[in-house]
Amino acid sequence: MEYYHTSINMTKAIYSKDHKYIVEQLKRARQEAGLDQIEVAKLLGKTQSHVSKVEAGQRRIDIVALKELARIYKKPMDYFLK
Repeated sequence: MEYYHTSINMTKAIYSKDHKYIVEQLKRARQEAGLDQIEVAKLLGKTQSHVSKVEAGQRRIDIVALKELARIYKKPMDYFLK
């Protein structure tokens, strides 16, 4: 069995402009919903630290988590995407 390693020089998604935009929109949506990080964490079954790291751009967010946050914030998915 052969394995191939390809090296692609890309900016990691967590540092991309798109990720930064999503993070900014998540924070804005939470504030517009009148929720603090502790309340959101409880609704997600996560810690406040987890929510803080997402909003600081230190933690990646997958599509399932984004969908759940959109539901909590009562925003359409496209609110978070350019």
